[in-house]
Parts: sequence; C-alpha cells; structure tokens
Amino acid sequence: MSRRLSRWVLALPVALVVAGLSGCGSGQSAGTSASSAGGGAKEVTVFAAASLTGTFTELGKAFEAAHPGTTVRFNFGSSATLAQQITQGAPADVFAAASPATMKTVTDAGLASSPTTFVRNKLQIAVPADNPGKVDELKDLADPRVKVALCAEQVPCGAAAIKALGAAGLKVTPVTLEQDVKATLTKVELGEVDAALVYKTDVIASAGKAKGIDFPEADQAINDYPIAALTKAPAGDLARQFVDLVLSQQGKDVLVKSGFEAP
Repeated sequence: MSRRLSRWVLALPVALVVAGLSGCGSGQSAGTSASSAGGGAKEVTVFAAASLTGTFTELGKAFEAAHPGTTVRFNFGSSATLAQQITQGAPADVFAAASPATMKTVTDAGLASSPTTFVRNKLQIAVPADNPGKVDELKDLADPRVKVALCAEQVPCGAAAIKALGAAGLKVTPVTLEQDVKATLTKVELGEVDAALVYKTDVIASAGKAKGIDFPEADQAINDYPIAALTKAPAGDLARQFVDLVLSQQGKDVLVKSGFEAP
C-alpha cells in the first residue's frame, strides 16, 4: 500500500483495515503496495457503497485487464461513513454513494464536483429462504412477533426504509439497526431475524440465502446512486477513467444484470 494510504489506514480501527480496502484480481493484500510490485504499477482507490460490492468488484477486474499494471483498491461500506472518511482526509480517488445526500457531504466540502447518477436501487423485504416469520407483505413487519432488521437511519438504505414505512403508515420496531445494507442482510441469511428491508440487488446477490418480497411503497423510496472522481484524487486520470467505465454501456450491463435500474 502506498505511503499516503498507509498513513490513513494506520489511523483507522482494525475492523476497517480488515474489511475495507481490497484489491481486484491483483493477488495482493490491502497491505501490499501496488507501486512496490515494480514495472511502474499504478493504483486507483475507489470508495463505494456496500451494495455495490459485487458489481464494482467485477468492474474493477475489467478495469485492471484494460489497464495492465494498474490495481483497483476498494473500500466498501456505509455511504455515510465513507463520506465522513473522505472529508477527514482519506486518500480516495473515486466516490460512489448510495444516495445524493451522502454525496452532498463530499461536494459541500469541495472534494467532488458534478457527480453523475449512474443507477437507481429499490428496496425489497428480505426473508430467510424458509420464511419462518410467514412474512408476505410490508404490514407484517409491524407485528411485534416478527423480528426485523433495518439499516441505521443515517445510512441510505435506512433512510429509504423510513420513507417506505412512512408511506405505508407503519411503525416498525427493529430488533437491530445495522451500519450498512450487507450487515442488515446478513442477519436474515443467518436466521437471526425474520425479515429486513434491503436493496433488491442485495437479495439477488445472496444467491438463494434470502428471498425477496416486492411491496408497492418501495416505489416511493428509490435511491439514486451518484459517482464522482474526487477533486484531489491522487490518481486523477485513472479516477476519471474508472468513472467513465461505470458510466459506459459495459458498466450499465454489469449493474443492470445485478438488479440495479437505469437512472
């Protein structure tokens, strides 16, 4: 890892170091410098919403294949947390957020300009494959016998859940509030809760570990996903090229295949 990135990582909690930055197809750990591999290797660091993990990992491999000697480093997590890290000086090149509100934190700080909405995402009710809580529709989540997981309110999937529940006139008391959508879905996959409100894309990515249930109020809580190359990106040219890939037809195909909607 380059010196600029190492200084930041050393200041982060151990959990972020373990779960955060990861390379795509490089065979190197987050603690290995791409530049130290020799041959003029370069790297681009992308901070992206947790719900983009699968699609951006795939696009990162495609980017590396098209740019020999380049490594794409990812930090996936809650958009709100990522925005805070960027404003506190984390050395990122690209930010892809799960809501305009979290991107605004970065643009208001003068660290990004003219973000582009590249996809939209819709909520589903996620239940374990055997649906032990017998959940069929959104109002079932208001039953106190049903254990529900939600994203925390400051997280885009949490804000969307509050909006959807409000549109339905429902009050739901979750047994847990998670810091990103992947952690919320994990509660369902492990059978720790009967249901959760997560993105459709995450249910698809669960590969059968969870079942998704559509509900009409989800149409009133769709999240737009903006992306931008950061104004102080250390790898400016590569940052812009990665954004171009995401916005290209190739990028759209990967994202739509995974359940995202075109803006």
